[in-house]
Amino acid sequence: MSVRFFLHTLLTLLLAWAAAATCVALHTPLPWMLGPLVATSLLSIGGAPTESWGALRNAGQWTIGATLGLYFTPEVTALVGSLWWAIALGIGWALLLGWGFGAWLYRLHAPRMHGVPAPMLRATSYFAGAIGAASEMTLLAERENARTDLVAASHSLRLLIVTLTIPLALQWSGLHGLDVLAPPVRVVDWQGLVLLGSLTGAGALLMDRLGRANPWFMGAMLVSMGLTMASITLSAVPQGLVNAAQLVIGVSLGVRFRADFLRAAPRWLATVAVGTLGLMAVCAAFAALLAWGTGLPWATLVLGTSPGGIAEMSITAKVLQLGVPVVTAFQVCRLMAVLMLVAPLYRWIYPPEASAGAAD
Repeated sequence: MSVRFFLHTLLTLLLAWAAAATCVALHTPLPWMLGPLVATSLLSIGGAPTESWGALRNAGQWTIGATLGLYFTPEVTALVGSLWWAIALGIGWALLLGWGFGAWLYRLHAPRMHGVPAPMLRATSYFAGAIGAASEMTLLAERENARTDLVAASHSLRLLIVTLTIPLALQWSGLHGLDVLAPPVRVVDWQGLVLLGSLTGAGALLMDRLGRANPWFMGAMLVSMGLTMASITLSAVPQGLVNAAQLVIGVSLGVRFRADFLRAAPRWLATVAVGTLGLMAVCAAFAALLAWGTGLPWATLVLGTSPGGIAEMSITAKVLQLGVPVVTAFQVCRLMAVLMLVAPLYRWIYPPEASAGAAD
């Protein structure tokens, strides 16, 4: 790590903390994540030399994963298990919605982007529309010779819009505090916390070595979940640590946006923004159907089915008290299914022969 990178990272964190403190004073929702996210995004787009250290982002995801796993008591796990059919519908819905979004992007931009070959634009549109993790979707898009810059920008913009819009809407509409599933551990035991950190850290490192998606979040959460399901109580996670984790996650999202972000294919980004608003609207309608079928709060299922990220939507559920285990189960199962199915589905829907024909 160079001295310049260290200083830029430190300054970014200080500014993010100031933004979070301001949001706390203003009583805005999710102040420790949204404050740093908004401030860092604006500074980055304005050309400021903002930086995020990957190790801090990993530590933040590790902390959040370990915290959320504490909700999965045997009783809660049984409840989530009884919702298998709703989670399966959510997976199918996400795959269909991602394909539809991608097809809409292709239909809209094919007549205008003459410099991009049809197979490349089709792959770009498909993976930009897929509701999955940005880094993984970008890697899959690269294998299909897509415009990875547009795919990465699309996912970054979608995540920013969803992360900013949904928490604010739920907070200001009064749809929060509906959670009856409180974490079983409320007391911080420092010896137990060290053991919890060691075990969840080992799980995160293992997932990272195996090359899994979101390893620091998923590995920590799975270990914490396993301990809680086995009724092994070690410690709660201090709220200050959770706040710090939200801050570094917000910063890591904000630094994705640079001064040239809005100048790169502005028409494409504008349609992605409009499409993301449409995705949230139809997901809200789908959540209403699931709420009718399951009896769960609509706001919980909005977070579970929204086209946002696992960590961001689960943090929102925790802070707004909206059914953390349900939201996490929906988001985790969707991510795993999308990562396994999105590439094979692309090759099935758009076989090489069809792509070659589209290029002629």
